[in-house]
Amino acid sequence: MRNFEFYNPTKLIFGKGQVEKLRYEVPKYGKKVLLVYGGGSIKRNGLYDQVVKILKEIGSEIFELPGVEPNPRISTVRKGVDLCKSEGIEFLLAVGGGSVIDCTKAIAAGAKYDGDPWDFVTKKAFPSDALPLGTILTLAATGSEMNAGSVITNWETNEKYGWGSEHVYPKFSILDPVNTFTVPKDQTVYGIVDIMAHVFEHYFHLDENTPLQDRWCESILQTVIETAPKLIEDLENYEYRETILYCGTMALNGMVSMGFEGDWGTHDIEHSVSAIYDIPHGGGLAILFPNWMKHNLSVKPERFKQLAIRVFGVDATGKTDEEVGLEGIHKLREFWNSIGAPSRLADYGIDDQKMDMLVDRAMREGGPGVFKKLTAEDVEAIYRASL
Repeated sequence: MRNFEFYNPTKLIFGKGQVEKLRYEVPKYGKKVLLVYGGGSIKRNGLYDQVVKILKEIGSEIFELPGVEPNPRISTVRKGVDLCKSEGIEFLLAVGGGSVIDCTKAIAAGAKYDGDPWDFVTKKAFPSDALPLGTILTLAATGSEMNAGSVITNWETNEKYGWGSEHVYPKFSILDPVNTFTVPKDQTVYGIVDIMAHVFEHYFHLDENTPLQDRWCESILQTVIETAPKLIEDLENYEYRETILYCGTMALNGMVSMGFEGDWGTHDIEHSVSAIYDIPHGGGLAILFPNWMKHNLSVKPERFKQLAIRVFGVDATGKTDEEVGLEGIHKLREFWNSIGAPSRLADYGIDDQKMDMLVDRAMREGGPGVFKKLTAEDVEAIYRASL
């Protein structure tokens, strides 16, 4: 295990009816509030009216930035930054899923920066400050509600990268499982895949002596696997929504990843796909991750064996580590297929016509990965196995 420091200042407010806590949290940060959200779902389910009512009752001056995209775009970030600067915004409130929160983080940092916020995404500059922000989460998936990370797309250049800063941790995040009831089945499935993918990115590392972290990762995966099929059949079940929502937060708030460095190569190569084809992130991960696993099985087969036995119940009797690991990978694919996740890029009408562009974008920040540093040839092989 490596030496490490752990820091997470986000106040997590979890449970039914907790949106009322806005009354006590928002006034700590200012009166001019920018409300950031996506499509019309929060208006259809009544959450928008509830939030606006509370903000008005506590004397907030409300400004709005609707229309954040599922793969949030730098153009929308720039609109938000301009609004913050022109109106003297003091606090940002993201109401939505991870895309809305990621966009809000970029706006918060950009509002305190004289240059283009895309500089942060491309690592040309690093935030030294940010406006305070809070979140009301409506989708279990990214974990952005309790971490310092963000992913932003530049649609004009077909680039999509992750970035982060300690300055953009949400001050608070309100998680009421009821607010996820109206998430449709396909988006629920994508969120489940994303949660599991975050755990896998942690799990496949090269550091030694991480038994507790391994068990934390495995327990999240087991809980999701047990709960997901029941949730898919009962989308308004509070207990199932509650469990998946909490798993999503714990998968990527830093708790399970202390003392080692995870991989994140699959996320990097998926970002290339969704930057070019604008597909759902969780859908792309469902397609790519098992193929990344097969491609890298030989790097540390005992790691794949451990996952296969502990999480997927594979019987290792008389089998090599590679055979056990491969069986676990097949069981992962079967599970994701069983809940309705895609398994081929062809499911989105994607072929190899833009293969050179896919590989180029994936390699823009150097070879993806830590468990194995991927070459351009590795990346192309994974893409081709996913067609």
